[in-house]
Amino acid sequence: MNAKERIARRVALELHDGDVVNLGIGLPTQVANYLPAGIDVTFQSENGFLGLGPITAANAKLVNAGGQPCGMIPGAAMFDSAFSFALIRGGHVDVCVLGGLQVDQHGSLANWMVPGKMVPGMGGAMDLVVGAKRVIIAMEHCAKNGEAKLLRNCTYPLTAVNKVSKVVTELAVFSFHDGHMILDEISADITLGELRAKTDAAFIVSASLQQSEVAQ
Repeated sequence: MNAKERIARRVALELHDGDVVNLGIGLPTQVANYLPAGIDVTFQSENGFLGLGPITAANAKLVNAGGQPCGMIPGAAMFDSAFSFALIRGGHVDVCVLGGLQVDQHGSLANWMVPGKMVPGMGGAMDLVVGAKRVIIAMEHCAKNGEAKLLRNCTYPLTAVNKVSKVVTELAVFSFHDGHMILDEISADITLGELRAKTDAAFIVSASLQQSEVAQ
């Protein structure tokens, strides 16, 4: 399987029965395809509904926050953007899954702009990272040019400071506790030394380090 599928499958294991979950644009939208059996979550879309269904071409008139045609589950509720962000800012979203440009060892996130490039704006990322109870960043371990995306300090404009709960890449899973970045899982096809070479951030290896739960 490719890197993005591996990441999405692993993130899906972080969701619990009954969670209200917001999936960000891009890679995070794939998480909905890999929910474990018996796990029932409600997906929230910041453009105004609870009960987001899988991405589908069958209904082009209903789209998620990224503009992709999607379905909705029985019992879904529609509302305006103001109510949607009241849910987010009020702490009613259990988990948000977002992509990332950079995450640093302090749990700070940069995911809304690359300096020098045109961007439409931050969107709902800042509200989600601050409002959600858990923040999971789903991103490839390195940029396309090979540069590390897990850094000692972010160099891009920040979305939020010290708010990331967990980072899932195709190579590893990290969590953040008491100001420290902890390596919880590592892929079977990379050594710890190789992982450190691809990671600028300083991290502590968990005493219960595990091999990734997602098949290679």
